[in-house]
Amino acid sequence: MKVRIGVGSVPVGVQGPGVGPDLADLVDELEAHRIDSVWLSDLVSARHTTDPLIGLAYAAGRTERLKLGTGVLVLPGRNPALVAAQLAGLAALAPGRVLPAFGVRPALAPDRTMFPVPDGRRAEAFEEALVVVRALLTRPSVTHHGEFFQFDEASVAPLPAKPLDLWLGGRLPVGMRRIGRLADGWLGSFVTPEEAAVCRSQIEAAAAEAGREVEEDHYGTNVLVAPDGYQESDLDAALATALRRRKDVDPDRLICRGWAAARDELRRFVDAGLTKFVVRPATPVTSRRDFLDQLTTELLPLQT
Repeated sequence: MKVRIGVGSVPVGVQGPGVGPDLADLVDELEAHRIDSVWLSDLVSARHTTDPLIGLAYAAGRTERLKLGTGVLVLPGRNPALVAAQLAGLAALAPGRVLPAFGVRPALAPDRTMFPVPDGRRAEAFEEALVVVRALLTRPSVTHHGEFFQFDEASVAPLPAKPLDLWLGGRLPVGMRRIGRLADGWLGSFVTPEEAAVCRSQIEAAAAEAGREVEEDHYGTNVLVAPDGYQESDLDAALATALRRRKDVDPDRLICRGWAAARDELRRFVDAGLTKFVVRPATPVTSRRDFLDQLTTELLPLQT
């Protein structure tokens, strides 16, 4: 199985993932360090961010080998035909480098009114939208009459030469069953290696029940690392964020304190059956280049 390590946003000081020159610096450094992939989050109301698909198109024009992932793109509340068209265009700009991953709901509370769906129907709208996106990315003409979307002989162009793998986020059993039935891979977050092993088994069981198979190296997760020399006050803030996301887990289980801890954690995830990783700094860094130098030295040898 191919172990691959990508990177999410790398905030410098108080800055976020970045727009303009800051985003350019991030993708240029990732390409220079030969990092496998960059993953841009869907955070509409956050400062110092850009829409992930716009940001990835920008990154595509600046790079030749860097893979381009959405980590993750909120699908319910978006027009799936337009999402398919955007992905098709991005795949034409960067053939073989586009990694779409979708989520059910926004991570930020202020964003939740920006992706309206019928009350209590978000999961159903998500599943139908995912079916529409896949159909439009793989067939020259699509007629679809569902509960939420209606299309007659719709198409997007150019179709990707190779179908895009559609990954989903999540960690609850209902989400894992959805991946087994409808998706091509899993990108988790805020999970422990032990939980990841359970999630993988749930996906495999659901895929087998649906007569499908998820490729063995299409299981991954985000990994939060407080790099060596972190400030305790910054780590306290990161632990508080982790606790808000997972009140049922000790936040210390969700953040790696230093690169040695990160290496050990990635090995535990690999033992649990995961091979794709998105490393994100849990605390602000003072130098993006130094962070990526350390990541290259400390973690990239784990790639196979």
